[in-house]
Amino acid sequence: MTIYILNGPNLNLLGQRQPEIYGHETLADVEARCETEARDLGLEIRFLQSNHEGQLVDWIHEARMAAQGIIINAGAYTHTSVAILDALKAFDGPVIELHISNVHARESFRHHSYISARADGVMAGFGTQGYELALQRLHRLLAA
Repeated sequence: MTIYILNGPNLNLLGQRQPEIYGHETLADVEARCETEARDLGLEIRFLQSNHEGQLVDWIHEARMAAQGIIINAGAYTHTSVAILDALKAFDGPVIELHISNVHARESFRHHSYISARADGVMAGFGTQGYELALQRLHRLLAA
């Protein structure tokens, strides 16, 4: 089983941008931990990042034929992108929405998520550990 892990804008700066909110781990660190977790669960992952909305939409479309589940940390696109929501609605497998920080304890504009309308679950505020927790949850959903 393959899981797409999609990361949106500015996540390429993880570990450098606002470490007081997002921590000191890099996206490469997170990817390495996800690879280990996926292997332990018997999953394969495709770990991707883009600052471009259309690229994220294209990967979601690709996942329709190549993946059984999606974990998406869409960054700021969470709060603005109907295009990403529409793409996710065309995906038949489970979707986990992921946020490193607790978006509900931050600015009010972060409290609304378009992605939540399609997500089977939301992880927020668990730091980068949320990626591993999301993989565990997807594994369980797919095994059911």
